[in-house]
Amino acid sequence: MKKQLFHGSDHIIETPIYGVGKKHNDYGQGFYCTEDIALAKEWAVSEEKDGYVNEYEIETNGLHILNINDGSFTLLHWMGLLLNNREFILAREAKRYITDCFPVPLAGVDVIIGYRADDSYFSYARDFISGVISYEQLGKAMQLGSLGEQYCLKTEKAFQHLKFIAKEHVPSAEWYSKKMLRDRNARNGYKDMEKETYHRGELYISRIIDEEMKSDDLFLR
Repeated sequence: MKKQLFHGSDHIIETPIYGVGKKHNDYGQGFYCTEDIALAKEWAVSEEKDGYVNEYEIETNGLHILNINDGSFTLLHWMGLLLNNREFILAREAKRYITDCFPVPLAGVDVIIGYRADDSYFSYARDFISGVISYEQLGKAMQLGSLGEQYCLKTEKAFQHLKFIAKEHVPSAEWYSKKMLRDRNARNGYKDMEKETYHRGELYISRIIDEEMKSDDLFLR
């Protein structure tokens, strides 16, 4: 099966190079794309600089693809990936519990599909870890602003299945404001959640740890 993917950047990337890129991105080192061209255009621009959307076609047959959002995993599995790759300032016990009890099997995985942990998603995760919001509130927050999913190509094999199709210039004057609007909508929705108010009966990180909840716990589904 072939899928159309887009990558927003400040330059044209006809041949993505395996083994380069930041190691502390959401799912580690890899090449990050999306199926949503509008999201890619927003990612491509900064306040004062135009960018490009690079369009690709990927042949998924023969690839081991792990979709963290396919219902087989919980939000704590997604968070465990972030904790392993991005820098959090948080309680060690919370980090240890999530990474130990909600591991994601990555051996042999060529492509990871999952939430895009931009500044908004990252702040939701940080607040949950800190005990500011409950697991239920985290789930609601993840739906705010249509912040989207991303594909992360992890292996040389995945790169070999990727074919460059076209490029498109993306003007900052048009797309930076859309980028900021999407982020602002997510942040405003989060503010309206009354996150500072304790929600009796809901799952907070302290309860999850105290009750030693695991990935098969129905409360986490």
